[in-house]
Amino acid sequence: MGIGMVGYAFMGLAHSQGWRNARSFFDPALSPELVAIAGRDGAAAAEMARRFDWQHVETDWRALVARPDVEVVDICTPGDTHAEIAIAALDAGKHVLCEKPLANTVDEARRMADAAERARARGVRSMVGFTYRRVPAIAFARQLVQEGRVGEIRHVRAQYLQDWLVDPESPLTWRLEKERAGSGALGDIGAHIIDLTHFVTGERITGVSATMETFVKERPVAGSVKGLSASAQEGGERGQVTVDDAAVFLARLSGGGLGTFEATRFATGRKNSIRLEINGSRGSLAFDFEDMNVLHVHDASVDARESGFTKVVVTEPTHPYVEHWWPAGHGLGYEHGFTHQAADLVDAIARGVDPSPSFADGLAVQEVLAAVESSAANASAWTPIDLPAGTQP
Repeated sequence: MGIGMVGYAFMGLAHSQGWRNARSFFDPALSPELVAIAGRDGAAAAEMARRFDWQHVETDWRALVARPDVEVVDICTPGDTHAEIAIAALDAGKHVLCEKPLANTVDEARRMADAAERARARGVRSMVGFTYRRVPAIAFARQLVQEGRVGEIRHVRAQYLQDWLVDPESPLTWRLEKERAGSGALGDIGAHIIDLTHFVTGERITGVSATMETFVKERPVAGSVKGLSASAQEGGERGQVTVDDAAVFLARLSGGGLGTFEATRFATGRKNSIRLEINGSRGSLAFDFEDMNVLHVHDASVDARESGFTKVVVTEPTHPYVEHWWPAGHGLGYEHGFTHQAADLVDAIARGVDPSPSFADGLAVQEVLAAVESSAANASAWTPIDLPAGTQP
């Protein structure tokens, strides 16, 4: 199965390794073939091609989509380009993997979901790159919830904490421009904990009350920073930050439970801490990505004298995905989720089934992001989120 990837930076690197390792470790029914990579900077795209054995380089994504040897289009570009590329690829009959968040606006995400549904009727598949779903400990947590081990869900606490913007002299990049990124910490990392909550609990967020803050409102424009808009360049040595640095919100779940969410790139000392704790009537689960091979499990039925959280090292062959890797006790890392993502997508295409998360799932996350922004702009007013027709509360 011919893969074409648009983008060559951070996510392009991670996705390239994922595609390459999927065929090496998972032996999928359809073997991913790295056909072509596209990027406006031909030299940078060529270097990525050299490093990962991509066969061809294109400098226009349209040329990549038009290639008859490309069957899957993998989109690893900033959010302002997702809708145009994805819709064109789907309409051309190409399967699509699109990085998260699905789009920059609900309108764009809805148009993408509609295009995916039209394509689905022709057997064309699509998936959003919420890669953390495929961390074995997270996938195992979902299994435990589905088995009823947690019982009725009453609380979700979700945080995504980073600190790479704490220094006010860190340069302005496209991730700090609303017109390109859509939002800041909210969409970049908050989207992940929204999706993980939907995924692990099987429920949906139905309303929010939110606040957001930009702590450093101007940053230096470094000469080496590429892809900045004209508006950012006009500021001379410093440009305006037009997205949030942090977002905090309360939420209600469709099953009646309560949620607290925090996404920030100003949590000094936290590098990539994704924390998820679920409290239910029969037990609790707790996870932190900075200890990603561990899931803490509490069984409320245990005698009170022995009650507490049990540390489960999720490296057994019977845990999700682990059988394809190393002997028990040999931990996995950040990059493995991208391999699981690639293997799952080609497996779904080979079996003729819809992969997950779908563009509809991506739209659901986008609707929460929009509600958070709306609430924060309206003095934290409670902002409901309509569930699609047929969704069970």
